Amino acid sequence: MDSALQLRVKFDANKLVAENEIESSLEQSKIVQKLISDYEENAFFNLFRLMCLSEIPYAERLPYTENIIAFISNRLALPEGFSYTGNVNYIVPCYNAMLLEAYTRLGKAASPEAQNALNWIKQYQVLERNQSTAWKYDGICKHGGCMNAAPCYIGIGKTVRALLTYAEFTSYSDKTVEGLIEKGTEYMLRHNLYQRLSNHAPISAHITDIMFPQAYMLSLTDLVYIAGKANLWADTRSNALKKLVNHKACDKGNWKIDYIYSHKGYKAFDTKRKVSEWVGYVFNSSLSVER
Repeated sequence: MDSALQLRVKFDANKLVAENEIESSLEQSKIVQKLISDYEENAFFNLFRLMCLSEIPYAERLPYTENIIAFISNRLALPEGFSYTGNVNYIVPCYNAMLLEAYTRLGKAASPEAQNALNWIKQYQVLERNQSTAWKYDGICKHGGCMNAAPCYIGIGKTVRALLTYAEFTSYSDKTVEGLIEKGTEYMLRHNLYQRLSNHAPISAHITDIMFPQAYMLSLTDLVYIAGKANLWADTRSNALKKLVNHKACDKGNWKIDYIYSHKGYKAFDTKRKVSEWVGYVFNSSLSVER
């Protein structure tokens, strides 16, 4: 097991980790070394690389991560929320939520950047059909439309995921966040978490694919994470997802990545060839909630 994953397991279990162990684990991790081996001064590179780094506890201590955070805080974080270009027109649900989650994981939930992103969700994110948003900028009208009469499911899923992470890292202290999670998960459960209402086909491309870490598309990994953190497995509307997860297993408790996103800055933690320890950890942690 990679030393970064060992750190993640201990961190998630609230185990105290000595300073020298944190330092040596980050230094010895092959994943960390892969993530800090290259750099481009590009918005998407920094955005996706931060998503990767944020899966590793204490990664905010790395000078490399500090530089990535500085780029995003200076170039992509606006008073209104996170923009994927730095232009206010391009604040959209998926990227705003993913960066909120990354900042939260990296110990910056209380930062102005994260709070601005959270406030954007509170004020403008739609979590139901036939609702209008007060957000006036036109980036949400592109790419098929983020918040039309049928809002973009990816945006809702990413928002719910980010809010679940934020709630956990801030000790469930924000009642508005709790209400949004409840509303968002109910909407997702009405879709059996991944199926269209009309014909039960998968809602979006890659929603039944296993990937790690996350990118802008909503994946099976995201849904399993959401189901575990929001305690959705006991709801019968999660049965279709549970069946899909079991079907995708290589053997009991093991899964492989079956989709690798190709974009500058993004690096998968495992190949498709062998069982993914990271996916196995996330899936087994989620599924253990129902037992």
